[in-house]
Amino acid sequence: MLATLGKRLATAIPTLIGVVIVTFLLTRVLPGDPAVYFAGPAATPQSIAEVRKSLGLDRPLPEQFLRYVGDLAHGDLGNSLSTGQPVVKELRSRLPASAELTLSGLLLSLVIAVPLGVLAAVRQGSWIDHICRIVATAGVSLPVFFTGLLLVYIFYFVLGWAPSPVGRLDAFATAPPSITGFYLFDSLLARDFESFRAALSQLILPAVTLAVFSLAPIARMTRASMLAVLSSDFVRTARASGLATRTVIVTYAFRNAMLPVITTLGMVFSFLLGANVLVEKVFAWPGIGSYAVEALIASDFAPVQGFVLAMAILYVALNLAIDVLYGVIDPRVRVDG
Repeated sequence: MLATLGKRLATAIPTLIGVVIVTFLLTRVLPGDPAVYFAGPAATPQSIAEVRKSLGLDRPLPEQFLRYVGDLAHGDLGNSLSTGQPVVKELRSRLPASAELTLSGLLLSLVIAVPLGVLAAVRQGSWIDHICRIVATAGVSLPVFFTGLLLVYIFYFVLGWAPSPVGRLDAFATAPPSITGFYLFDSLLARDFESFRAALSQLILPAVTLAVFSLAPIARMTRASMLAVLSSDFVRTARASGLATRTVIVTYAFRNAMLPVITTLGMVFSFLLGANVLVEKVFAWPGIGSYAVEALIASDFAPVQGFVLAMAILYVALNLAIDVLYGVIDPRVRVDG
């Protein structure tokens, strides 16, 4: 298993290098000039040239790239021109908010989609199977920003059950002491149940929005994988041996059907990282997605490059975690590795 992880890490290095190169080039060819933006609407060509020189944008692209790579080697992602703060500091402070939202949506979808997919496969053609198909179709058809706006309209504007979508906490709540950066965990560790209630109430709607988005692929893959396993020879043999239906489904079928589901789970998680950008804007969530959008609008290169690089590292880490789960679920993967 360690050898397999080492090979995966070795193949991830060229991917990260490619991400750095492509991101650097794309930020330079996108419309908009940061020097013009930060010089102001009344700036003269001379003042714009001075701003461009101070930002280092008057130098040749190869020289800018070498300087950027040198800063990366020292762990420096540059400073945000919009906020004046180091990008590393901004990402470190905003990443827990995005991670808490993404993981909450993913866990919520797992709790619903996996049992729904298993029941739909076991009771094929029943009303549960039809519900699974309806849920999968709705999840694929509804854009994530539309789902978020619809939930806000129904549960906040019409019914008044949800708090106003103003971020991780409302105006009357205080943030718990920062330990993990996850407000739910930090408030429980600090025994601050009022902050926990406030953080949970703000998290529910955006988490449900992401869960609806990720329900469809997980439920469909669980159902399809379970159907394939239930029709296999070893499951028929287990049933013919007189084993209980619950034992056959949980012990034999479910475990063997999990590998395709975990693969789908990895792809869904990467999709959720991208969907976070829209959800964070709808719910005013202070995560790295909204930070990257604001920087992109302002033609602020450093935060955009830092955001893309952080997403690439998270994706590589996710693939490594999936490889480890493969070995836990199926020992044959460890043997092959």
